[in-house]
Amino acid sequence: MGVLQSNNATLLDIARRLDPNGAIAMVAEILQKYNEILDDIPWIEGNLPTGHQTTIRTSKPTPVFRLLNQGVTPAKSTTGQIVDTCAILETRSHVEKAVAELNGNTSAFRLSEDTAFIEGMMDTVATALIYGDVSQNPEQFNGLASRYFALSGYTTSANIIDAGGTGSDNTSIWLVCWDARNIFGIYPKGSKAGLQQQDEGLLTILDPNDSTKYMKAYCTWFQWMCGICIRDWRSVVRIANIDISDLETASNSSDTSANILKFMSQALDKLPPNMTGRKVFYMNERVRSMLRVKMLDKSNLLLRMDEIQGLSIPRPDGVLTFLGTPCRRIDAILNTEDNLT
Repeated sequence: MGVLQSNNATLLDIARRLDPNGAIAMVAEILQKYNEILDDIPWIEGNLPTGHQTTIRTSKPTPVFRLLNQGVTPAKSTTGQIVDTCAILETRSHVEKAVAELNGNTSAFRLSEDTAFIEGMMDTVATALIYGDVSQNPEQFNGLASRYFALSGYTTSANIIDAGGTGSDNTSIWLVCWDARNIFGIYPKGSKAGLQQQDEGLLTILDPNDSTKYMKAYCTWFQWMCGICIRDWRSVVRIANIDISDLETASNSSDTSANILKFMSQALDKLPPNMTGRKVFYMNERVRSMLRVKMLDKSNLLLRMDEIQGLSIPRPDGVLTFLGTPCRRIDAILNTEDNLT
């Protein structure tokens, strides 16, 4: 029996998922990434069919001192509008009927395959939340790095802290204060929030190897329409230029790591004192591992393991915190970021 091309499930895929009893085995998801930002981000319906329009204050009136019998010039504040767009992330799963029904495990095999598609969608969205850039990929939405990208010369530059790393083996720590008044995820007006999955059942499709032939296949459709809106640019702080190879010398006899505890403290103070919302630090696994190393220093009272209540996904083993702010893991954050200048 022939098989489909590589982007469709094959008999070999089936064989690799059968346990010794002939049932679909539980797959060890060794490719799974951990992007905890998806647990935290609040999602709000946009006010546009393609995204969300925000009105922001751009200037305040400046009063003047006057003398008796002296008038003043009327003044006013000014506002501007920013439009954040949503992107359409979509994919499909096609499994040939004969392959899916092999050994009578149709539902189990399709569930096993769909799980991988869902994981892939989540990984892609998490990456776009950090590195999405419509100037490079017009089909995406703008993430955090495309808005906080220079140490000087731009409004958001005030919320970027330089950790001093050079070269191209840098990474970043992000501090985000989630709130509907600050920063939140968006989906188009009139659409559904979150990842949509539709089982289309058994369909007749074109043979991917020959457009003149047809075949039966079980089809599943996946779609996620989303974007991110930053109403207040002060709600995000980036600690950039963290040299990852230097950071991993922490606690060694020749410690050349950046003082990230100092930078994280500075980041917290860059948030306005009256800003409400849920503050979270985000970093990748290697950075958070070094934070835990610093926690082992008995003189360090800033880092600790807390049980954080109210998380959408409970974490009974505790959460690493810095001054009470959770330090969460995003595998989408690279260790190969270019040096910001």
